[in-house]
Amino acid sequence: MLPRRIPALTLSAALVTVTLAGCGSGADRHSTDALTVGLVAEPATLDFSTTDGAAIPQALLGNVYEGLVRIDQQGRIQPGLAKSYDRSADGRTYIFHLRNNVKFTNGKAFTADDAVFSINRVRTVWKLKIAQQMDDVRSATKVDADTVKVTLKRPSNNWLYSMTTRVGAMYSRDGVSDLKEHPVGTGPFEVASWQRGDSLVLKRNTGYWGARPALDTVTLKYFKDSGALNNAMLAGDINVLGAVQAPETLSMFKDKSRFQVIDGSSTAEVVLSMNNSRKPFQDKRVRQAVRYAIDHEALLKTTRAGRGTLIGSQESPSDPWYAGASNRYPYDPAKAKRLLKEAGAEGTSIRMRIPNLPYAVSAAQVVQDQLAQVGLKVRIEPLEFPARWLSEVFDKADYDMSIIAQVEPRDQWIFADPHYYFRYDNPTYAQLLQKADAGSPQEAAADYRQALKLLSQDAAADWLYLMPNLMVADKSLRGLPVNQVGEGLEFAGVRWSGK
Repeated sequence: MLPRRIPALTLSAALVTVTLAGCGSGADRHSTDALTVGLVAEPATLDFSTTDGAAIPQALLGNVYEGLVRIDQQGRIQPGLAKSYDRSADGRTYIFHLRNNVKFTNGKAFTADDAVFSINRVRTVWKLKIAQQMDDVRSATKVDADTVKVTLKRPSNNWLYSMTTRVGAMYSRDGVSDLKEHPVGTGPFEVASWQRGDSLVLKRNTGYWGARPALDTVTLKYFKDSGALNNAMLAGDINVLGAVQAPETLSMFKDKSRFQVIDGSSTAEVVLSMNNSRKPFQDKRVRQAVRYAIDHEALLKTTRAGRGTLIGSQESPSDPWYAGASNRYPYDPAKAKRLLKEAGAEGTSIRMRIPNLPYAVSAAQVVQDQLAQVGLKVRIEPLEFPARWLSEVFDKADYDMSIIAQVEPRDQWIFADPHYYFRYDNPTYAQLLQKADAGSPQEAAADYRQALKLLSQDAAADWLYLMPNLMVADKSLRGLPVNQVGEGLEFAGVRWSGK
């Protein structure tokens, strides 16, 4: 069964800043072991098994919660709470060998019983659509205290990857009574306090099984004024500005004696969606015309100061099958006009309903201008995000075009669901994904490339660019993740030079 996923969109809208707690000279600030992390998107609760959105796993995954496996900076699956795992030759059975001496923050030991409980809880208790990623599981059983056996209904490469995401988080059987307020995990940090509307404080887990974090505390502080945060960075009170939403502001931080710019990749594809179930986008020629009509290089330069990666399908550099911009349509307005004429769509009026987020608004204005030059009349309608956009566009598909950053990693499956808001329905594409999921890793990469090439040729959507993982940091800070490859903003490896 193909998972129907709600896009983890909040993270793409979030402006993240990290500040070292305390004031005074740089030397004084660096002598502390506490960071304050400024965020725009605040979690509604601390339970990502009942509430969707990216803000909760951004704060907790990899910090408070861990899985049997994890994803590294190159997008490769690595051991986590399982020190190793075996896969059967037919790809249907996984044996996980658990680490010893791992404890939850409630003091309980992590055992095979907890792993089985956690996997089955996703299948039976979780109410979110992302829980469908566990639909391929036939059974999860305890072999002994340190060994877990998972049997799948069919071979699935995607299932193991899903275990690196929030659905793979391991829970204590005795620690799920109040997850909305008091998460219990095995990670390098635990929740110390949460003041709604203000801050979430993480403190070092002194009983952590792995390497001791350099930081004693990390305070996630929630703000709305990004201008004030920029000024605080210049004043020396803020040590990292993460997920930069306005790359043109980087010129403010050109002093290399104070700042370092971290420019990595992300999994956030900025997608220009076209409602495939509505005229004029039921006609493939119209969708192709839109792709030919957009000068992606000019759009990236105008809206993002050239910061970002041009892509041609639903992919990112951390995907093993990444093909870059090879599937991208070249800018050809003359061809766009011909296609529109053939389809009888010249002069068509289009309603573009977008979230009221800066990157979406700026991109929409460029798209509107470029489509006007080939004969499409686009009316932009900003919607309050997340509530109205999710209700009108995502849930009801009441739109012609939209723009959103799809931040969830390896989310090519969303185009295989004809009920997803794209309303793209191509059984051949879905079959190619199923084939890739069931094949060997080598076969999977080739099949995914074929599927994503088909998706691009069919112009199921247009991919404006891939957002960078762009941060400005104090030059003395070390260990910040260069690439955004998963859902969590992890702090276990962050330290100050000399620490």
